[in-house]
Amino acid sequence: MQNYLAGLNEQQRIAVEHREGPLMIVAGAGSGKTKVLTTRIAHLMKNGVDAFNILALTFTNKAAAEMKERVEKALGNNEARNLFIGTFHSVFARILRSEATKLGYPSNFTIYDTDDAKAIIKSIVNDLNLDDKHYKPAFVYNRISAAKNNLIDYVMYKQDSQIQLEDARTSRPQIAEIYEYYTKRCFKNGAMDFDDLLFKMYQLLTHFPDALAKYQGRFHYIMIDEYQDTNIAQYQIIKMLGARNENICVVGDDAQSIYSFRGATVQNILQFQDDYEDVKVVKLEQNYRSTKTIINVANQIISNNKHQIPKELWTDNKGGEKIILARTLTDNDEGRFVADAIKEQQMRNHYANKDFAILYRTNSQSRSFEESLRRMNIPYKLVGGISFYQRKEVKDFLAYLRLVVNTQDEENLKRIINYPARGIGKTTLDKILVKANELNVTVWQVIENSELPGMGSSAIGNFVMMIKSFQTLLEKQNAYEVAFAVGKNSGLVQDLYNDKSVEGLARYENVQELLNSIKEFTETPDEEGELVDKSLGSYLQQITLLTDIDQDKNADADAVKLCTIHAAKGLEYPCVFVVGMEENLFPSQMSLYDRESLEEERRLFYVAVTRAKERLWISYANSRYRFGSLVQNDASRFIEEIPAAHIDRTYTGASNRPAPGGYNTMMNQSFDKLPSLQKLADKLAQKSAPPPPVHQPTINFTADDASGMAVGMTVEHQKFGLGKILTIEGGVNNKIAAIDFGAGHGQKKIMLNFAKLRIVK
Repeated sequence: MQNYLAGLNEQQRIAVEHREGPLMIVAGAGSGKTKVLTTRIAHLMKNGVDAFNILALTFTNKAAAEMKERVEKALGNNEARNLFIGTFHSVFARILRSEATKLGYPSNFTIYDTDDAKAIIKSIVNDLNLDDKHYKPAFVYNRISAAKNNLIDYVMYKQDSQIQLEDARTSRPQIAEIYEYYTKRCFKNGAMDFDDLLFKMYQLLTHFPDALAKYQGRFHYIMIDEYQDTNIAQYQIIKMLGARNENICVVGDDAQSIYSFRGATVQNILQFQDDYEDVKVVKLEQNYRSTKTIINVANQIISNNKHQIPKELWTDNKGGEKIILARTLTDNDEGRFVADAIKEQQMRNHYANKDFAILYRTNSQSRSFEESLRRMNIPYKLVGGISFYQRKEVKDFLAYLRLVVNTQDEENLKRIINYPARGIGKTTLDKILVKANELNVTVWQVIENSELPGMGSSAIGNFVMMIKSFQTLLEKQNAYEVAFAVGKNSGLVQDLYNDKSVEGLARYENVQELLNSIKEFTETPDEEGELVDKSLGSYLQQITLLTDIDQDKNADADAVKLCTIHAAKGLEYPCVFVVGMEENLFPSQMSLYDRESLEEERRLFYVAVTRAKERLWISYANSRYRFGSLVQNDASRFIEEIPAAHIDRTYTGASNRPAPGGYNTMMNQSFDKLPSLQKLADKLAQKSAPPPPVHQPTINFTADDASGMAVGMTVEHQKFGLGKILTIEGGVNNKIAAIDFGAGHGQKKIMLNFAKLRIVK
């Protein structure tokens, strides 16, 4: 027996030694699929298959490099360098370079990245005299990208009645025309974008039979990693390339198909057995990663999906600890709970920072965990994203707030003087900067005191007046009230709200999360229970101290990881926190309308659970701020699917600072006398003031259309109860109502477009 086969279990070896015909390897989480795939390649080469006749496709360059390295190590030579191993895009780009003239492209064609593509789309939108705020380049690009990944060119796009109806519904009927111009512009420039690398590869194989025959003869054995993540274009290309020999090996797990928003379809792996008559199916069900408890929980969760390939993970690992299910009062309490739990585990079980991961559904959830980790001096790193306060939309908003407090802040002034666009272009700004330098004064002094004829003076004057109007609020209103006014009247929040793309919604959520943070700051009592300085200046100082802490230069080497579950796929950690497990957040509200979307959300939860090797925490908050209002939450339906025998339930009450017996006290105790986290949570709960009574909504409560609401009406709010509308301000899309809810809750300002209110009379 060759050494490279040593250590394989029975099912792994069957998969490795299978030679002829289609093969589907259903690889459960932590079952060693990369080992199987690389060993299979080595086994083929060891038994006479030429490296030039093997094609292996992956989704990341890192995975491709790792596969080549492992094959070289198994064979003990450099022959693996001749393998066609790489991502779909890199391998197809390599092929298209040599075949480009068939498609009318030069062999040295340019590859446009996403930013290049959006820039071209923006110029086309302007050439067509369309509103680039309505035909946002990101939105149009996503539509074109989705079309290409579904093998729809601009001619087919124009002829598809369903697509045209969808564009008409969003009032963007000219996307088809933009798509046509974009395709012709790229062709004229001798360029392809990322999606073209798939689309043009498909066209090469379908339009040129000689090219199809060439590559069918070249690639005798084809292997695809993460097959559940392939889209329609990738599926069709693979099927064509493998049609002659049918030596296609796909490796994947339908239970980990979580990228439909990128065009991936789980049907590709579910229907693989229907595509080939003599397919061999090998199931890798032994998990080498997690404890028995975690595996049992994962099996039970995914068993609730109807559309799946049946399998049952098992492991020889130890039984392990029960899953900690934590209920907290607020999202900020959830952040403190996680930070406390990390510190406790480090002291009790000597875990390093890098052994912990905090996984959430959306990037906007990171704030409360970042703040809590910083307060506890726990180094952390965001995986697949940037720090909450470093995100562009958050920095833009903070730039407005900092300029209102300090108009001498030139950098923040330059950042937002023309955002949202108000007709103050780069040329005008350059003239202002030159004048400020000539007079040796601040930029604000120039725009405040000069008319600047011929340099957009009207727009500049309006900008100055707007900032001054915000400044008049500083002395009489708290940080949230000022910030709310800035967001509303600057146009920044409306600009983000108008972008309905996936990225646009995420940016909008991040700004709302920033407002939630400011709201929480203004309503948090000090140590004596009284409200202290809640001014905007005080808030900005706090944020500056929180975000400007100098971290150790080696923090990345040992840091808690924070990331979305999508970004965590393929990773593993000894200790994992799956947070924000609430209805309408996880599963997301948009997934509740059809079974396919809900099942993908459940697969996402399954992926989160199976990232944990030794310990797993699941948490949710009874309430969290959304759109400036405190929203009551129900626990996620997925929590109910976890077997009760595997859960250790805990509860932590609200607290704004460490209570006696909390973490600060723990640090001064001997290790064997540390109180348990449960006891600490109980003590915190006992010392917290009971929450105010919550209004019980009318049976069958149904929110009414906000457009029908007027001053003087009595309305019902699900939390605050009955109230009278005192005033309504703002435009059609951002009406703000002042509502008096009586002695219990007082007067509240509520955005009617987002609040759920029932008209009583």
